[in-house]
Amino acid sequence: MWKFTGKMKMGKRWVKFTKEIDAPSKERALEILYSDIGSKHKIPRRSIVVETAEEE
Repeated sequence: MWKFTGKMKMGKRWVKFTKEIDAPSKERALEILYSDIGSKHKIPRRSIVVETAEEE
């Protein structure tokens, strides 16, 4: 289980997020994070900034 915190650009403002993802590796968890946030909010990957990543 990985816990990510960061921010995403929505329009002209940045919005903070915290998300937990169950994945075998950090790389796979990041891929799921970008895919999930991007598809739900129609945000490109370059507009998502991950600030911390913790394994739980």
